[in-house]
Amino acid sequence: MHTIDLTYVGRGIHEELIAHVADQEGYFEDEGVRVALHDGTGWETERLRTGATIGLGRALLSRLTDGIRWTALAVNTHRPLFWFLGRGHVKSMDALRGRRLAVHAPGTAPGCFARIVLRKHGLDPDRDLQCVVRSPGDYQMDLRRLRDGSIDAAYVGSTLGPEQVAAEEGFVVLSFVGDHFQIPTVGIAVDPAHIPLGDPALQALVRANQRALRTIVEQPRLAAGYIASALGRLTSEEARHHYERYIGPYFRTGGRVDPGVARNAAGAVAGELGLAATTVAAAAIDEMYLPACDGHGGLDDSLLARADRTVATR
Repeated sequence: MHTIDLTYVGRGIHEELIAHVADQEGYFEDEGVRVALHDGTGWETERLRTGATIGLGRALLSRLTDGIRWTALAVNTHRPLFWFLGRGHVKSMDALRGRRLAVHAPGTAPGCFARIVLRKHGLDPDRDLQCVVRSPGDYQMDLRRLRDGSIDAAYVGSTLGPEQVAAEEGFVVLSFVGDHFQIPTVGIAVDPAHIPLGDPALQALVRANQRALRTIVEQPRLAAGYIASALGRLTSEEARHHYERYIGPYFRTGGRVDPGVARNAAGAVAGELGLAATTVAAAAIDEMYLPACDGHGGLDDSLLARADRTVATR
């Protein structure tokens, strides 16, 4: 039995759902791998790179800014599961002007995504509103601060169902990030300097990940049950609606990347981070997604070998 460490870098079903399904359905065991799942939300990059990671957004930022050759072998979705919630008179994205928004730090992947979407709505995050940077946790403190009026809006993730919270608390869902910005956001990635792309444990992990993806797409009722279990405030009907709106249409059975989406997203992220064109070129973003770019349902050995050779020559 092979073993491998797998780390999520954000809480909620966005990162945790597929690994949870693979574990509960016995896919890791079927594929002959023991997976140690870790909460790496507070880990430094050097610690993260010793195992596989689910957070492809953070991996992209690290590849761009740290020069680490993170490589994705599977992409679960291109739609980041984040939402803007407003209170009181904040009933649209434009109404955020002059308001206080609780949000992730700009140098993090979720924070970078938030700034990109704010700009798409014609808002300068540094001038048009007050960004209140905080550590997100499970976003319960954001809800508390929305209730007491100390913030006007919050950028929240998938530890909660946004429509259900808005209905109960009298808030408004202003925007779903995935409707406005697409990026290979969660899946399986490694630093090949620590884990070769052809490593048997890694390949078994990717196979199990792909089986879990297929399960949630082909078995909506089962998937909704897992969502209801993870988001304890949702009824079974609310969990089904959440699945139909945010999971079923966007999580991909083959774990393949859309190269055009990946390139556009990398350009947007680099622009938001203010990176020079030479820095972006040196990151060789196309190589990051090479093993997940073929048109087949599983791993392609020739692509893995090519990607490993690329890493070895650098």
